[in-house]
Amino acid sequence: MSDKQKIENLFNEGLQFYRSGDYFEAHESWEDLWSDYYLEDRKFIQGLIQLSVSFVHLENNNLKGAKSLLNKCKEKFMDFNNVQRGIDINKLLVELDLVGKYYDELNSESQFNWKIVPKI
Repeated sequence: MSDKQKIENLFNEGLQFYRSGDYFEAHESWEDLWSDYYLEDRKFIQGLIQLSVSFVHLENNNLKGAKSLLNKCKEKFMDFNNVQRGIDINKLLVELDLVGKYYDELNSESQFNWKIVPKI
């Protein structure tokens, strides 16, 4: 398998895990992609990793960690315009603002509305 295929497979594997709500495994796939290959959009991949880990922290009721990583991933995504790897960046940033507002109101993970997780 070529590097290009491996890169594509790791990215898509992460997407599938993320979309199924398995944020830890999404982070693992994207972490492999980020660490094994020096990609032009590695900052974008790092943002996806941080987004996933934000939700892992939330699942573990670590609200401080969830908020911190949400802010870090937003900073990474702001360096990109329009669509990156099929993901609408402007829409994603709006959705992340909504998640951030929910995070600010939370006292516990159980209060979070998981339906507002950005669809990527």
